[in-house]
Amino acid sequence: MPGLRLPRHRSVLISGASVAGPALAYWLRRYGFDVTVVEKADAVRGGGYPIDVRGTALDVVRRMGLLPELRKAHIDTRRITFLDADGGTVAALRPEALAGGTGNDLEVPRGDLTSLLHGLVRDDVTFLFDDSIAALDDRPDGVEVTFHSGARRDFDLVIGADGLHSNTRRLILGAEERFHHYLGYCFAGFTLPNHLGLAHEGVLWNVPGRSAALYAVGAGQQVHGFLNFARPEPPLDAFRSPEAQRELVAATFPDQRWEVPRLVAAMRSAQDLFFDVVSQIRMPRWSTGRVALVGDAAYAPSFLTGQGTSLALVGAYLLAGELATRPEHREAFAAYESMARPFVTANQELVTEGNAALFPRTESALLQRDEALRALSALPADTPRPAHSALVLPDYENASSSSTS
Repeated sequence: MPGLRLPRHRSVLISGASVAGPALAYWLRRYGFDVTVVEKADAVRGGGYPIDVRGTALDVVRRMGLLPELRKAHIDTRRITFLDADGGTVAALRPEALAGGTGNDLEVPRGDLTSLLHGLVRDDVTFLFDDSIAALDDRPDGVEVTFHSGARRDFDLVIGADGLHSNTRRLILGAEERFHHYLGYCFAGFTLPNHLGLAHEGVLWNVPGRSAALYAVGAGQQVHGFLNFARPEPPLDAFRSPEAQRELVAATFPDQRWEVPRLVAAMRSAQDLFFDVVSQIRMPRWSTGRVALVGDAAYAPSFLTGQGTSLALVGAYLLAGELATRPEHREAFAAYESMARPFVTANQELVTEGNAALFPRTESALLQRDEALRALSALPADTPRPAHSALVLPDYENASSSSTS
């Protein structure tokens, strides 16, 4: 591996201030780059659903000095209970037995992680909130960026860290449909009152092709609600209107069993409804010219894998390290992709189209899953998945400095 190279004031614009963007900004700034982050929201977004940090990503946050704070924020979900159509218990398990993991894995509120990442870089990185990229002119000597605010600036490199529906990806490589791989499921998420008094646990109700869930990250007055369902084609019309989304979900869940009616009623009135399809981004390449992608913008694995945040953290570390140790950006982009792609592929393959283990589509598949859950309840909880730790991080800062210039 080449040695660490001090950049000659190379300027980098990162689009997106969620996880991958600030993580990348941290490492680039540490290596001496001049970093700007643009974010369409007017501030760092708090709240959101719990996210997981596992395997190789734990080493990334340890090297960032965040591990102690993230351990304090760890949710410590103690039980996931699976219910049948009538609300009877099928099995109750530790979450590690389902997702694969060990006692070292972390589950934290998404807002806690984004706040910690922003805190690491806010004094050393320029943030442009309430703005976004309108156009990119990728030239041999740099990238001219036009912002929606009307401002224009030149940067040596631009990195898209702007999520599943990446604007940067669209500008440089075309419509999302070219890279969007629909996995056959849709979901609606929202918060509602914790009327069951749940604490540090989740409850999942299933019938073939549909599930309803309540998830309590602590013992508070609110819980997260989810309504998930299989659908052969993505409901493109529903994305045009929140009301159409509500009607689609309500029509899909006419059930009068368990807590489904209460969940549907809460979904109809929720102010924080989030509706989307379950999908992955699969691309033949993650860069072109002086523009590259990282995190969900390049390789979203879907929430069914539980690895989106971990891939974003690992990808940001590798991309920054390669840019800091390679003399030329194209060489660095190629090395980043070569190193990260096998890790990404292994994690994306944790779920395949129409084959989400926790959301069976047919009665027979549901019966098989329930039998498997009952068997899991008799096994130890620590069941690490090789894909989570399939990559050993390079140590860029302690690399040989013989080629430093």
